[in-house]
Amino acid sequence: MFVLSIIKDTIAILPANFGVPPAQALISEINKKYANRVLHDVGLCICAFDLVEAGEGKVRYGDGCLWYKVRFRMVVFRPFASEVILAKVKSSDEDGIRLSVGFFDDIYVPLAYLPQPSAFDPNERAHFWLPDSEATTSHELLESATADRMYIDQGEVVRVRIEADEFYDDEPGPPKASEGIAVKREARRAPYSMICSIAEQGLGPVPWWKSSQPDGDVMDAE
Repeated sequence: MFVLSIIKDTIAILPANFGVPPAQALISEINKKYANRVLHDVGLCICAFDLVEAGEGKVRYGDGCLWYKVRFRMVVFRPFASEVILAKVKSSDEDGIRLSVGFFDDIYVPLAYLPQPSAFDPNERAHFWLPDSEATTSHELLESATADRMYIDQGEVVRVRIEADEFYDDEPGPPKASEGIAVKREARRAPYSMICSIAEQGLGPVPWWKSSQPDGDVMDAE
């Protein structure tokens, strides 16, 4: 789930921090710059792990800062493909389920990766699985008895398998409104998102499989 990535950069230390040990000041500035930032094809930066290398601080004309060329290791959130993680259901709609791990909310389970047969209940705003059912359409599934449905409710802890991750770099295009051209507004995509599956045995809401596991095997999701 978490990996260490080596990053190179040039970091400035303000004059107000000249009295702080250089390594401590550099780590602080690195965290200010990178924490909670998505790096394309790297992942979501969490915090600096340590300094690998730091050159001598040099003063540039005009700003009075000390500039250091550094190499450092950054703790990055990027689960690998096929890794199984725990997450909470954030919301559900007709297109699938959105999950959260607390500090990251762009985790999705599309319809194709839900256990089959399943359907979306608009009254409960939740998807449900109907095991051992021969129903093939959503209409047939929604006519089933509520007691037979296994719901995936909001706030429930689910075990999911990572299928893929996607990076986007949506840079704003040149302004066209002033030229009299109608501009179609598109929803801005998250810079980093994950596609997950709960369509296999052992995946899905943790309570579904508790009875089949020895005591102590289920991670405490609280």
